[in-house]
Amino acid sequence: MKKSVALILILAMVLSLLVGCSSSTGKEENVYLKFPTASTSGAIYPIGAAIANLWSEKIEGLTVSAEASNGGVQNLGLVATGEAQLGVAVTSILSDQKNGKGVFEGKQYDGMRILTALYSNYNQVVVSGDSGIETLKDIKGKVFAPGAPGSTPEVETKLHLSAAGVNYPDDFNAQFVSFTEAIDLIRNKQLDGAWIQSGIPTSAVTEICATAGGKLISLDEDVIEKLTNEYPWYNRDIIPAGTYEGQTEDVVTTSIVITIFVDESVPEDKVYEMTKVLWENIESLKGTHNAIKNIKIEDAVKNLADIPLHDGAARYYKEAGVLK
Repeated sequence: MKKSVALILILAMVLSLLVGCSSSTGKEENVYLKFPTASTSGAIYPIGAAIANLWSEKIEGLTVSAEASNGGVQNLGLVATGEAQLGVAVTSILSDQKNGKGVFEGKQYDGMRILTALYSNYNQVVVSGDSGIETLKDIKGKVFAPGAPGSTPEVETKLHLSAAGVNYPDDFNAQFVSFTEAIDLIRNKQLDGAWIQSGIPTSAVTEICATAGGKLISLDEDVIEKLTNEYPWYNRDIIPAGTYEGQTEDVVTTSIVITIFVDESVPEDKVYEMTKVLWENIESLKGTHNAIKNIKIEDAVKNLADIPLHDGAARYYKEAGVLK
C-alpha cells in the first residue's frame, strides 16, 4: 500500500513537472506582431514587407505580418488600441499623438517607442500638366486629393496649404482618395492634383508623370521657412532633377524622417533582436526600394523629435556604438 501511494505521488510530481514545462513552453512560443505600413503604391509597403519577412525568417519564435494601411495616422491608432504592435509613421504625427495634438486631440497616447529611423519622407505635390497649378495657392478652386481619410498626407496637406494661405478644405474640391485612386482620376482628367508623401522615387508619382502628363511643383520658400521655424521635424529638401520622367529641374519641398515605431509593451529582448537583425542584414534590404539605398545606422537615432527609443533598440544601438 505504501509503495502504491509513493508511486502515485511520484507520478503526480512527474505530471506536474510536464504540465509546468508545457505551460512555460507555451508562453515562450511564437510571438505574433501585426505591422501596418502604408498604401501598396507607396515606397514603404514593399520595404515593410521585406523587413517583416526578414524578422520572421531570422528570429526564432517571432512572426511579423506586414499589412497595407492608410498610413501613419491609422497605424498609430491601431497600435494605441492594441490592434497592432508596431508600424510606420513620420515623427510629426508621432509627436502629435504623444502630446494629444492635431488629429490626436483627445486621443493622446505616450506608449510609442522608436525602433529605427528609416529615411526622409518627401512631400510631393503632383499635378496634371493642364491643371494650371504652379504653386500651392493655385490649388484654390481646383479638384485636389489631400490623401485618404486619416492618412499622413492629409495631415501634411492641411499644414502646408494653411501655411500658404489656402483654407483647408473649403477653398478647393477635396477628394479623399488613396494614391492608387488618384492615379486613375488624374489620368481620366477628374482630378487636378494630389498630395503624396513618400520616399523618392515612389511608384504613384512615377506613374502619374509617365502616363497622365503629371508634374511636380515646388513649394514656396516662405511656406517652407514658416513650417521649418514652427515645427522641429521639418527639413527643407530637394527632389533632384531626373527623379521622375519629364522632371528637368530640382523640386524644392519639405521632408520628414519616417520611422518604424513599436509599442512599449513589446518585450525588450524581442525588440533588441529585431533591431539587431534589421541592421545586420541591411545590405540585403537596400534593393527593396531606392528610398533606403543610402540608409546608414548612424542616422537610425537622429531627428526623432524627442520620441524615445524602445529599450531593446537602445540596447543594440549602444552595442553598435551609435548611441552613448
